[in-house]
Amino acid sequence: MPHFLRCAAVVLGAGLSLGLLAPARAQTKTPKYSNEFLNIGVGGRALGMGNVQASLAQDATAGYWNPAGLLDQKTKYDAVLMHSELFSGIVKNDYAAFSMPLDEQSAIGASFIRLGVDDIADTRNLVNEYGYINYDNITYFSVADYALLLSYARKLGAIEGLQVGANAKVIYRNYGDFANAWGFGIDAGVRYNRNNWRLGLMARDITTTFNAWSINADKFKSTALPGEEIPKNSTEITLPRLVLGVGRLVQLPGQFTALAALDLEATTDGQRNTLLSSKALSVDPRAGLEVGYNNLVFLRGGVSNFQQIKTFTGKEEWKAQPSLGVGVALSGLRLDMALSRLAVEKLGQRSQTNSIIVSLGYGFK
Repeated sequence: MPHFLRCAAVVLGAGLSLGLLAPARAQTKTPKYSNEFLNIGVGGRALGMGNVQASLAQDATAGYWNPAGLLDQKTKYDAVLMHSELFSGIVKNDYAAFSMPLDEQSAIGASFIRLGVDDIADTRNLVNEYGYINYDNITYFSVADYALLLSYARKLGAIEGLQVGANAKVIYRNYGDFANAWGFGIDAGVRYNRNNWRLGLMARDITTTFNAWSINADKFKSTALPGEEIPKNSTEITLPRLVLGVGRLVQLPGQFTALAALDLEATTDGQRNTLLSSKALSVDPRAGLEVGYNNLVFLRGGVSNFQQIKTFTGKEEWKAQPSLGVGVALSGLRLDMALSRLAVEKLGQRSQTNSIIVSLGYGFK
């Protein structure tokens, strides 16, 4: 057990060191929620467990959650596909990943993410120069964010069970013919497995991620109001985000198992509406549970996104986002479904917004 505690100290110490890479001065010069499409989450298993995966992911999705987990993959090759729709199908979220070991000490993976809204009507020229409506002047465009993650993981021989990994990511964001941006960044992860305990640390945008925006000013000038400011080319910076996770697998009577996990996600871009919040750091806790039978059928649940919401009466209440999921694994094929329910306050009444996520994975030799 002392060996386990020493390795836990290594992981925690790495997290504190990485946190120092985000100086407080930079927080006043960078936007919150930059590249937020990369923080929605991927995979039906993860989303059904409240996005607690920093210490758990061990298939192709580990390239997203923590690349160090690629070394725990149980098959020679693994592939995952996911599709989900948000806001009544307006927003499409698609994900694909593939991973494989290079040898007994290292593994690689690739992940692709797209989040977009398609067929948006541009009605600026709906009324022609004569004051008549001409529907033929309506054009359509898409707003979409893309990300490519190239992952590498390696075991560290000095400490048994200790693994490290990194992502090199390329980001492309497109707003039709109006604007687009290219971005580049690096993620780093650490995992440690000891008996039935699992520790993980994921540092997203560890070097900060830069998005260089290119604006098509001519598209704005034709319909700009007098005195309206025309957007200009700019650079957007994404500050580091740290996720520290711990999980434990428990053998239950019969062929049942229970896997419980807790993640603490810390953002460094200023004060947010989270359970633990300060000007320097905001921490959002997440918890998840997976009960399995014979490694065949799984039932999952989780809670995340704790926020303080002001009701119509002016009273502030803490709300959380619950999630449920089921999974089936058979002959290398994995089908995972998740239901995430978000409570929203409207005019003093609580309403529910549901999202259904389906992912398909296949591990083969």
